Amino acid sequence: QVQLVESGGGSVQAGGSLRLSCAASVRTFSNNAMGWFRQSPGTEREFVATIGGYAYNIYYGDSVKGRFTISRDNAKNTVYLQMSSLKPEDTAVYYCAARAGGLASIRSAEYGYWGQGTQVTVSS
Repeated sequence: QVQLVESGGGSVQAGGSLRLSCAASVRTFSNNAMGWFRQSPGTEREFVATIGGYAYNIYYGDSVKGRFTISRDNAKNTVYLQMSSLKPEDTAVYYCAARAGGLASIRSAEYGYWGQGTQVTVSS
């Protein structure tokens, strides 16, 4: 069983930055690929970023490329999402997810564990 707890969400003005963290309670964190997804009201869950177990593979959604950076610290069982140049359209609930096996994936259906989500609100 993997438990994920996100933190770091909040409100920021357009152009600002936030860093999300996701702490995982799992025996071997590096055996899990980690992903960030987001969802705003009335929309489907959207892929944001993913990172393999040892960070060899990293992928980003087109809407966040060049602005967001995903990273992980396997010693701390934590994955991060650094968000810069935020736009109002980035407003959403951001979810952290874990995928057993360590291979990064952009598909939400391949993630077996999810956090409770953290709200990010970007005002213009």
